[in-house]
Amino acid sequence: MTAATNSAKNAPLLDVRGLSRRFAAVDALRDVNFSVEAGEVHALIGPNGAGKTTFIHHVSGALQADSGSIHFAGHDVTKLSMHRRVGAGMARSYQITNVFLGLSALDNVALAVQGRPDAGSSFRFWRPVRTEHALFDAAAGYLEQVGLRDKQQSIAGNLSHGEQRALELAMALATQPKMLLLDEPMAGTGPEESARMVELIEHLARHVTILLVEHDMDAVFRLADRISVLVNGQLICTGTPDAVKNDAGVRRAYLGDHL
Repeated sequence: MTAATNSAKNAPLLDVRGLSRRFAAVDALRDVNFSVEAGEVHALIGPNGAGKTTFIHHVSGALQADSGSIHFAGHDVTKLSMHRRVGAGMARSYQITNVFLGLSALDNVALAVQGRPDAGSSFRFWRPVRTEHALFDAAAGYLEQVGLRDKQQSIAGNLSHGEQRALELAMALATQPKMLLLDEPMAGTGPEESARMVELIEHLARHVTILLVEHDMDAVFRLADRISVLVNGQLICTGTPDAVKNDAGVRRAYLGDHL
């Protein structure tokens, strides 16, 4: 094995270097260095307006940075479109998962499966694709992974908010991602639905790397292997949950109100 091959093998799954973005007179991101290791749940936290959504926009390809680089799975994706990043294995739950409220849960996920390059479907119109058993068997499998096995034929618009969030995850999983970007998956859910979402993310984390943005600190400290804290566009701390919880700067800037 060459040194270059060995270096690539040991590289993070996601490696962001020197990422900066300025909007008018505001530095939304300032020289951000950030990485996600394969197999981990890495949470990004910070106060409102810290730049978390802007950062996720750049990682997913919705925005282009003023400077810096983004490498994913050993490839430079800095200039790639969102679509090509999805093809490279990056799935953003609320962005790629466009739920069709008038279709069944099964049909929604089948569309996501069908969109994969390896699907081999003859999809041209909706009625013919309904006869493709392999496509719908795969879709049913993803629904089972997120706890919606009994909701396959339910119209998506009739599902609860928490169930719709789970459906979005099933659709993201159907793209067979290397990494899931989850932007506030507990937003708008009640205590019971939030608890189910935490359990679901724990289950998914056994199979796929996760970058999690979330304001529910109980969920973050339960789920994350590492946590990064973003304040005013700058990363002020990265470490284990215990290290972050006990960091004086983090407590002053953000966690004091939560703890």
